[in-house]
Amino acid sequence: MKQITNLFPISLLLAGTLLMASCGPKTNEKVVPVKGDTAAVTKATGQFPFYKDLNVKPGLNFEVVSWGKGVDSVGGFLVLMSDSAKNNYRTLSGERKGIITDAWNMDMDNDGNPEIYIELLSKKNVLDLNVYEYAGGDFRKISFPPLSSNSKKSYAGNDKFIIKNGDLFRTFPLVNPKDTTIKAGDVKTLVYRLSGNSFSVDEVKVEK
Repeated sequence: MKQITNLFPISLLLAGTLLMASCGPKTNEKVVPVKGDTAAVTKATGQFPFYKDLNVKPGLNFEVVSWGKGVDSVGGFLVLMSDSAKNNYRTLSGERKGIITDAWNMDMDNDGNPEIYIELLSKKNVLDLNVYEYAGGDFRKISFPPLSSNSKKSYAGNDKFIIKNGDLFRTFPLVNPKDTTIKAGDVKTLVYRLSGNSFSVDEVKVEK
C-alpha cells in the first residue's frame, strides 16, 4: 500500500460529490452494532461502490468511502473526518486490494482515541481488516495480525468478523482432510485485543 497522504482539498470535492452519490438504499448494521455507532451503509453504483458514515460522538464523524472504476477489487479508499465542534477536518487516503464490505469504529484499548476498522474481501471468500487510529489530529495505521501458521492449516476462507461486548471475534469453518480430529461443522473462534496500538490474538474454542 502506498504512503497515506492528507488530501484536504480533494476531500471537499469528493464530499460534495458523495452527497449526490450516496442516495441508495440503506442496509442493516453489523451483526452486533458497536455502541454509539449509528452508521448506515449506502450502496451506490459507479465509482463509489461503498459509503458509510460512522458517528463516534455528536459532532465527530468518519465517512468511509470506496472508489475506483473498472475491477471491483482494485481501487482506492478515503476516510473523511469531520469534527464540527472544533472546526477540524482531516482526510486519510490509500489504495486497496479488495472490496470493502463493512466499516465500523471502536475504542478497544480504551485510550479515548477512536479506531476505524475497514473490512475487505481480499479474495473470493477471504476477509481482511485495515485498522487506523485517529489520535493527535492524524491517522495512524495499526497492523492487523495475520493468521498463525497453525490456523492456516485448517483455514479455507468463509470467515466472519463479529463484535460482541466490545470484543472483536473472527470465526471460520475448519477444513483439513489430513486432520482426523476435525469433524464437519467444526468452527474456530479467535478473539482480538488491542493494547499499546498492538493486537494480540487468542483462540477461544472449537465448536460445532
